[in-house]
Amino acid sequence: MENLFLFFPMFFTIYLIGYFIVFRNWSPKIRPEAASCFISFAHGTPAVFLATSAILADSNRGFAAPNTEPENSVLDFSISYFTMDLFHYLAFCPGDLLFIGHHLATLFVFVTCRYLVSHGACAILALLVLAELTSACQNAWTLARARRDDVVLAAKLYGLLSPPFYALYSIVRGVLGPCLVYKMCAFYMSGEASGVIPMWVWVSWIVVVVMAISVSILWIFNLWVEFFRERTGKLEKKVT
Repeated sequence: MENLFLFFPMFFTIYLIGYFIVFRNWSPKIRPEAASCFISFAHGTPAVFLATSAILADSNRGFAAPNTEPENSVLDFSISYFTMDLFHYLAFCPGDLLFIGHHLATLFVFVTCRYLVSHGACAILALLVLAELTSACQNAWTLARARRDDVVLAAKLYGLLSPPFYALYSIVRGVLGPCLVYKMCAFYMSGEASGVIPMWVWVSWIVVVVMAISVSILWIFNLWVEFFRERTGKLEKKVT
């Protein structure tokens, strides 16, 4: 629990630095989103390395194995980040129910794994690695997209990042994610975790993850449609 009192103030401070210093000259409409991306930079890639290290350091790792201290620390790290970002959405985007719901569901998974059952961190952190693998690229893409209409460099960066980001995101969320969820389902349905992780807990984990992956696939599909529509429009203008 003491980790939360370290990590949450850290993310809160990073958010304030992003909002009042790094993006102080940005439009008030996009400054909050930029500050949210700023703390996401501080969480995403570090979480990938920390979670991977914690999983590999656990000689007894498994979907029902007891959480180790390093794994619990990573869970606290992510709980602090998602709590801070949830406050951001409640303050600046209270109508964005999709992201608010996503953060609440994610926090439910992390908190139950960390403080209720204290088992299964290997599975949850593996999902975290996949979820945050594209985080840095997505944040850079989001910032470039926000300024592409008024900054030439941002427009170029947006155009440069879009294809590889879409491709990587599609592979991670559309292929690797479902494969991991399938393995989790097969393991938990076998009953091997029945003594340490109640059925309602692992079922809720699976439901949350499946819904998150489904929304992600729909989101990236719409971006691909928009991408090809823009490319087709540019080709038609060149022809005419």
